[in-house]
Amino acid sequence: MPRKSFPEILAKEKPLVMPGAYDGLSAKLCDQAGFSSIFVGGFSVVGGRYGVPDIGLRSMSDIAGAVRDIVSVTDLPVFVDIDDGYGDVKNAVNTVHIYENIGAAAVMIEDQAWPKRCGHLAGKSVVPMEQAVAKVRAVCAERANPNTIISARTDARAVNGLDDALRRAEKFLEAGADWIFVEAPETVEELEIVGRTFKDVPLLANPLEGGKTPILSPQDLGELGFDIIPYGLSLILHVTKTMRDVLADMKSGELKLFNKGASFDEYKKVIGLDDWTRIEDTYAPKN
Repeated sequence: MPRKSFPEILAKEKPLVMPGAYDGLSAKLCDQAGFSSIFVGGFSVVGGRYGVPDIGLRSMSDIAGAVRDIVSVTDLPVFVDIDDGYGDVKNAVNTVHIYENIGAAAVMIEDQAWPKRCGHLAGKSVVPMEQAVAKVRAVCAERANPNTIISARTDARAVNGLDDALRRAEKFLEAGADWIFVEAPETVEELEIVGRTFKDVPLLANPLEGGKTPILSPQDLGELGFDIIPYGLSLILHVTKTMRDVLADMKSGELKLFNKGASFDEYKKVIGLDDWTRIEDTYAPKN
């Protein structure tokens, strides 16, 4: 089935709630739950796949493997966080081309200085505005597929204040960005300012459990002017808690949680075992 484009989806679904997948299983569950698209962010991928924090410890090729796994198991369009593009303008363009070849429908590039970190962590820094704008201009002009969505993100709110973040976002728009993301506004009033400033362009908000931005409902964020709402960490946070609880129960020997998770039959259905069994039964030589 051909993947729908993000403009097609946004024409019918606003605000667009986008769960964050970090591997093939989570992507399948997002698809089967009825969502129309998937977000892939670095914090959940490097944590779930490699067990390390998102502070620049893993390269683009490491994260690209997870993106390839996700894209391969779903027909939903996938929106990928590509950090700062992993270098200068040529590296950023190369990164976009690699993800386009994998099948990503949208990518997000940011203005953090390397080594970057999750947008809600302390200790961030940003590159000069001219350098950030040059990367946005380059990836927008040089994308291999004109339908690839380029989302430009600024982390300047935490470093230089909201005014600088707004100026950077405006420059990103002038450079050709399709979507805008001002990372980590810290109050409802700041969210209102961002929404008013960019009311004519698809705008992202990032409600993160334990983060700096107030947690509002998708409806409330939509009324403030936000069109795209990725929940990048929700799945990995819940999975972490569930696994810790099961491991503690197993270690105790009480086994109170056994048969409390998905059943074996439910799990086989999620991963599509019946389809592969059908193919094997239909085509494999019979002895």
